[in-house]
Amino acid sequence: MTPADVPAVIEVQEPGAVRALAGVFAQDQHPFPREAIAARWLREIDLPGTDCFVVMHEDVVAGFVATRGDELLHFGIAVGHWGTGLATFAHYAVLGLLREHGVARARLRVFTGNGRARRFYEKHAWRPTGERSRSSFAPHPELLGYDLPL
Repeated sequence: MTPADVPAVIEVQEPGAVRALAGVFAQDQHPFPREAIAARWLREIDLPGTDCFVVMHEDVVAGFVATRGDELLHFGIAVGHWGTGLATFAHYAVLGLLREHGVARARLRVFTGNGRARRFYEKHAWRPTGERSRSSFAPHPELLGYDLPL
């Protein structure tokens, strides 16, 4: 991912987040923070040790991934590609990159209230660790830790 990709990534990320996180971030009270998310992507692109990628499909940005060390920080696929297998393909590709970097056990955090993401990760052998934290975005919903032996 480059800074030039960030607008296209936001165009993919916002509809998916609004749809998947409707029960976590009520849009009338906590709308998708486009500017804050774009600024975060720009910081993370330049952050040493953080790798940010776009998922391409037919020369169009169809998803995004970011990793830092052993952690899958951000992962999403355009709503129009949900259920097509693109997420599974991208998931296995990023796990391969983590393995290449010597990661033996990957970890991530997902909103406790994001049932769709939790089902996806559990289907792909991720297991809850019991670790809980809070999002930095209001209303600061709970995040649940997962890990996966590689």
